[in-house]
Amino acid sequence: MLSRAARAGAKAAHGASSNSKLCSKLYSSSSVLSSPEMHGTTILAVRKDSTLCMIGDGQVSLGSIVVKPNAKKVRRLRPNIVTGFAGSTADAFTLLERLESRIEAFEGQGITRPCVELAKAWRTDKYLRRLEAVLLVADRKNTYELTGNGDVLESSDGIMGVGSGGAYALAAARALKDVEGMGAEEIARKAMEVASDMCVYTNKEFVVEVINLDDEEEEGKEENEGKEEEEEEEKKKDE
Repeated sequence: MLSRAARAGAKAAHGASSNSKLCSKLYSSSSVLSSPEMHGTTILAVRKDSTLCMIGDGQVSLGSIVVKPNAKKVRRLRPNIVTGFAGSTADAFTLLERLESRIEAFEGQGITRPCVELAKAWRTDKYLRRLEAVLLVADRKNTYELTGNGDVLESSDGIMGVGSGGAYALAAARALKDVEGMGAEEIARKAMEVASDMCVYTNKEFVVEVINLDDEEEEGKEENEGKEEEEEEEKKKDE
């Protein structure tokens, strides 16, 4: 049998070991919390009738802290191309730069090929594959979601949502899409209101970009009219 002194010593050693384990856990958790990532959330795109609307909230969170309430997470890259991001803010800006370079490389070919090329690089490049963000990209014809898995996803009903509140916004927008008298922008704003009420990482400081889908037809008519006028002037000069 152990003496009282031996038992006391064993208990003290056990207590010291437990304390050291607890301290190591607290230290490791504090070291994780000391470098949280900065995140931006909920983006929604709604396409209805002759209008495309992309909307995003302005909240940027650093762990459990709101560091910026009015960030601009929806941007217009071209007069007819808009994009929005959710996820790590720094990673998203890196991807937006890559997307812009691919749009320039394939100027005039729409967004399908630039999105596919970016998704390929995002999947295969050792540096890019570590980036944690999701992009929504839209023009007059298409809306795509780009992920780090190499996915280029397209919606079947013209509505897409990403981010922590994306599912709430998507569900609300789909419920409102068939309501008569509601346009794309009104649906998008109402859906984001619902998402911001349910998601703690989404606020009500919305940034909105709208594309009129009829502009392409009007531009085409103007170009044709301009060509016809030029041809008539040339005929008059020849006469």
